[in-house]
Amino acid sequence: MLRLDRVSKTFRTGSFGGRELHAVREVGFEVAQGEVVSLIGESGSGKTTLGRMILRLAAISEGSITLDGVDVARQKDYYRSVQGVFQDPFSSYNPIFKADRVLEMIRQRFFPSMGAADWRGRVESSLAAVRLDPGGVLGKYPHQLSGGQLQRLLIARALLLDIRMLVADEIISMLDASTRIDVLNLLGELKGRGLGILFITHDLSLGNYVSEKTVVLRSGRVVEMGRTELVFGNPLHPYTRNLLGSVPRLHRRWSEEEDAPEEEATCFYHGAAGSDATWPGLVEAEPGHFVGCATSGTCAPALELVR
Repeated sequence: MLRLDRVSKTFRTGSFGGRELHAVREVGFEVAQGEVVSLIGESGSGKTTLGRMILRLAAISEGSITLDGVDVARQKDYYRSVQGVFQDPFSSYNPIFKADRVLEMIRQRFFPSMGAADWRGRVESSLAAVRLDPGGVLGKYPHQLSGGQLQRLLIARALLLDIRMLVADEIISMLDASTRIDVLNLLGELKGRGLGILFITHDLSLGNYVSEKTVVLRSGRVVEMGRTELVFGNPLHPYTRNLLGSVPRLHRRWSEEEDAPEEEATCFYHGAAGSDATWPGLVEAEPGHFVGCATSGTCAPALELVR
């Protein structure tokens, strides 16, 4: 459904734009219908920049993003199929207007000729899909609703368009634990209806819980990608192993954690696995499991190749 091929983003920096910042470098992956793909990485790894490019909020510098094989930049009704929900639900609303104004804006843009009764039915159906009571949210101001209600209202807004793809950028990072599980279960229900979801997060446990496929991003590059059970169960890239090793254990204090001896990085990309990659910069180390160079081209096998 949605495919990224060698997507890169370069920003000009400095007083006169004389320097370049490579925020995203040759990223490629797919999101299929009815699939949740987690895009995982630390802050500054390029996750949100990728999400913005998919939503056409930022132009790509190189590569292509296609929906059903057609470049998204050439699709006039792209937003009928793809929508996004962002990290801070409060910043998505104008506090001087009632919260359901975001729904009315969809009507004005996409359904200007729809009658009031039909629109009311559509709104109520969309709210029911995200488990919101119309009487509890319609006509209320943002400060009168909780963060979880505001976030689900934004998802309901997207569902008004019968979308096929949702970009969910850190949508639960500002919610409390009890509300998080409600939103995660909602994403699971939407996936069951055939919606493709790109779940952008820095929380590995959430990505493991919700997704079928995981993409690990570091410094704008994909370093590991594949079925979630393979990436989490058999991490092959040192960065992925470090991320998993940094997850706090529920019944252990930090003071009780023992420092593991530092391993020599094994590079599957330039070493035993060969160098013919299905995706740019990645090699299939096992079926459905792709990994990149362990040290971004400075590993021992890579240096041997250039000697």
